[in-house]
Amino acid sequence: MPLPALPAPPSALPVVILCGGRGTRLREHTAHLPKPMVAVGGEPILAHILRHHAHHGFRRFVLCLGYKGAVIQDWFTTGPGRALARDWELHLVPTGHDAGTGARIARVAPLLDAPRFLLTYGDGVGDVDLGALLQEHHRHGRLATVTGVHPPPRFGQLLLDADGGVRVFSEKPQETDTWINGGFFVLEHAVLDRLDPDPACRFEHGPLDGLARDGQLGCYRHPGFWQCMDTFRDWELLSRLWDEGAPPWRTWS
Repeated sequence: MPLPALPAPPSALPVVILCGGRGTRLREHTAHLPKPMVAVGGEPILAHILRHHAHHGFRRFVLCLGYKGAVIQDWFTTGPGRALARDWELHLVPTGHDAGTGARIARVAPLLDAPRFLLTYGDGVGDVDLGALLQEHHRHGRLATVTGVHPPPRFGQLLLDADGGVRVFSEKPQETDTWINGGFFVLEHAVLDRLDPDPACRFEHGPLDGLARDGQLGCYRHPGFWQCMDTFRDWELLSRLWDEGAPPWRTWS
């Protein structure tokens, strides 16, 4: 059954951004910074994520802070991010140092006053059409929609003959039949009933698993650019793409 009519404009919807993880696989930077504050092109990747959402008309942001959250607070209140904060409705919410992702979302529930909200992580970028994501969520009528993306190619692929010879060498092939969680969600308010402020609650395990089992998880397939910044190698890739002058996730002017 179709969901209630989509609110217009998109600025009616809160966007929750998970900013509390430790980022241990990017420790070259995260020993001193929370991962969303690691800079790409001279600006924290968190600012890229906010600008992308703002490009699609979203203006209400709830940032779930945790590890070194004071760094994010300072950037938006006394640092270069003050100008961005003036343009948007920005809530900087400490949600615990070691809380799981589900617990963080549950702890900002009082700020989620619309029928549905968007959710994403503070370390992934892409040219995802957020308007199309929202429309797909509305079309299929389920409680939640995840954006499916192709996993970024990391290694060359060897196709071998039976006797061990290399039949095909493909340098970093793109997976075309595999989809992974791209981290851009639309969630109905009722999803909050499946979450718990207990620090052990992780959104990606019990809640998402349950939504899928109940037939309440849809997928918006995004074939375009997507990249997380999980490791130093990922950061180098994003930085190189930015420095080359045409980063594919830059949707804003």
